Amino acid sequence: MKVLALALMFSLAAAKPVLQPARQPTGHLEQRAKGGRWYFAASGHAVYCYGPVKILPQANGELQRVATFCRDGQAVVPLKD
Repeated sequence: MKVLALALMFSLAAAKPVLQPARQPTGHLEQRAKGGRWYFAASGHAVYCYGPVKILPQANGELQRVATFCRDGQAVVPLKD
């Protein structure tokens, strides 16, 4: 009788489905969801920025295009024209 009760108890425990948590997208999928864009920096490197491109005045009076809120942590990156 005990064997039958133990077998019934183990079969009920094994019958419960194990739910796994939903997986969240990682890596490049999150970056694309933010709506960024690649730009060519004045330093010669490619940078991925999320903000708008702005035109800022320089100390010598010229205007310079800059990308804002870039992935490498810089707030403003001068762009190559």
